[in-house]
Amino acid sequence: MSAGISFDQINQFQNNLDTKKEAKVIERSVTHQGILATSSDFASEVAMNPVFSIDLATGDVADQKQSGRCWMFAALNTMRHKLMTNFKMNDDFELSQNYINFWDKFEKSNFFLDNVIKTANEPLDSRKVAWLMATPQQDGGQWDMLCALIEKYGIVPKSAMPETFSSEKSAQLNKFLNLKLRHNAAVLRELVANNASNAKLLSTKEKMLNDIYRMLAYTLGEPTQKFDFEYRDKDKQYHIDRDLNPRAFFKKYIDIDLNNYVSLINSPTADKPFMKTYTVEMLGNVVGGRQVKHLNLEMNDLKQLAIEQLKRGESVWFGSDVGQSSNSQKGIMDTSLYAPDELFDTDLSLSKGARLDYGESLMTHAMVITGVDLVDDKPTKWKVENSWGKKVGNKGYFVMSDDWMDQFVYQIVVNKNFMPAEIQAAQEQEPIELAPWDPMGALA
Repeated sequence: MSAGISFDQINQFQNNLDTKKEAKVIERSVTHQGILATSSDFASEVAMNPVFSIDLATGDVADQKQSGRCWMFAALNTMRHKLMTNFKMNDDFELSQNYINFWDKFEKSNFFLDNVIKTANEPLDSRKVAWLMATPQQDGGQWDMLCALIEKYGIVPKSAMPETFSSEKSAQLNKFLNLKLRHNAAVLRELVANNASNAKLLSTKEKMLNDIYRMLAYTLGEPTQKFDFEYRDKDKQYHIDRDLNPRAFFKKYIDIDLNNYVSLINSPTADKPFMKTYTVEMLGNVVGGRQVKHLNLEMNDLKQLAIEQLKRGESVWFGSDVGQSSNSQKGIMDTSLYAPDELFDTDLSLSKGARLDYGESLMTHAMVITGVDLVDDKPTKWKVENSWGKKVGNKGYFVMSDDWMDQFVYQIVVNKNFMPAEIQAAQEQEPIELAPWDPMGALA
């Protein structure tokens, strides 16, 4: 059934609006200040006082600049926290995001080309091929993808491979790298259509990867293989460690078992029962590397495990929909921060599951939980380390209300040794594969 809008209806709508005494006042305010400023609630700013009963020392906030590498910054931040504590590093110490970024883009390119070959017999307008071609690669990623890179390539300090123009402002590199990958996709699909041998496909792909390596080396710099680690600690003591390689650096200075850290999600949708594990088709970077795997749990389980990890002195990587009910300049994420439903006098409510099902929300940004305020052993607000530099929030740190965490946090990463036995057992299950476009396949 369909029906147009009649002028009688429009007249009635206008009459209905005229009966509201407050309408003109609201119109004047919103037209001059916008929706958010008009509907902001000062009480939220008061409640989100940045004081926490558990507050880990984590150093200066990093800055991902004009790039989408939040997942990478957040993960490396959790690791530098350990290094800074164990080796008395200064607050401005960072691990090289650019080193990981280089290998991520190189591996994602290979991952894409493999998927092009696998789907080459499907029509271009199939949903799977269209999804693949829409974004051959991008800056975003997942915790397990970071682990796959570290397991293969190790880590280096930022001093060994600093940022470049294209790492900090990634739009140009992404544009031309994706152009090259789509060009390669057309070549590979034509080869498959002409019944090329596997050997021909592999040799062609190798030539393509050679070109991509060169593009990345020109824009991000060639990855360091050997370096000296030189620094002064907080006690002003000088240290130098010569002829390190990236894997040796990770082993000596970070030395965590990445297999212990697992992804937990909260996706309260009918298609994803709790206490089951999930993976996502065509989501990853390192071919043959660590699989992206999530265990779906109730939100209260995620929060209790995050609290337990904080109590043990470890920060928590997490993924959320950061643009919802947040003020980045003030560093506040709170469901009470704005009241647009009251402003417009209309129902804007959706459950967390409905927001996922109907495309209103999904994970868009990864950060790190570094503290929590417990009142009567219950969380009221959380301290968040962002990666947008020191000019936003409280020197780069944000405050997240507990209700905002309930509604807009979708994923955390915790040490599985902190999990109860039944959750550990559930995490060991073989994962159910989700479609590539599933919201739980969103990249932070």
